Amino acid sequence: MTGRTAIAACLLAAACLTGCDGGGKPAAVDGDPQRGRLALTQYACRACHEIPGVTGSDVQVGPSLAGLAKKRIIARSLPNTPANLAHWIRDPRAVDPATAMPVLGVTEADARDMVAYLMTLD
Repeated sequence: MTGRTAIAACLLAAACLTGCDGGGKPAAVDGDPQRGRLALTQYACRACHEIPGVTGSDVQVGPSLAGLAKKRIIARSLPNTPANLAHWIRDPRAVDPATAMPVLGVTEADARDMVAYLMTLD
């Protein structure tokens, strides 16, 4: 690997990690966590997921969202960034056509707020 190639590889790796601390938690999240907690209830996310701080059923069809902020990968293939998480919440079938997660019609604003709350779950 040449010096320029090595530098380019390092810059690319740094760009991929921007916004994450050592634990993989994204930095700056644009949204209101309290509104997000409420939105997670209103969209009945707890019908399938265990979500700390959100009331609902105890059925666990999907994975627990406890510790989500520390996960490096979401939806089996996406780096855990606020933008990717919001995209997954709004249109899971665009990410994984075979997913069991339904498209719930989550608005962009609600998705940002949901992400803000979910990123507190470390």
